[in-house]
Amino acid sequence: MAARKTSGSLLPWLAIAFVVIVVDQATKALIVARFALGDSVTVTPFLNIVRAHNTGAAFSFLAGASGWQRWFFVVLGIVAAVAIVFLLARHGGQRLFAWALALILGGALGNVIDRLLHGHVVDFIQVHYAGWYFPSFNVADSAITIGAVCLIADELLRVRRAR
Repeated sequence: MAARKTSGSLLPWLAIAFVVIVVDQATKALIVARFALGDSVTVTPFLNIVRAHNTGAAFSFLAGASGWQRWFFVVLGIVAAVAIVFLLARHGGQRLFAWALALILGGALGNVIDRLLHGHVVDFIQVHYAGWYFPSFNVADSAITIGAVCLIADELLRVRRAR
């Protein structure tokens, strides 16, 4: 069995992260320009576009804190970004792993930018069914989630190859 290539160029992965940041920030700017806080438009029977602000993390974790969480999540996002760039520099040749990290990097920095500019993250995608509403999210959150799924898939494939 051939060894996995671990090194690779960092530039393509940073470019992917940059695209995620640009798309994330552009969509959030559109929402902020066209929607007041709390405004909602039904797109399909299960999807709304809504302007929401989240001062917390995933699922509004710590949203009710007194404000310290803004800087905590900024620092956490920056530390995570530095660690991810380090991992990408060392493992850029592992395509699925690097895709996962690039998506997570772009998503994390997209939300850090929101916290620095606005003091909160702008969320606008709302999925619902039969009176049940999933917490609103954005492009950055989607990239982080897809990246996490790719990390899990990469690990499962790695374990399978090791057998």
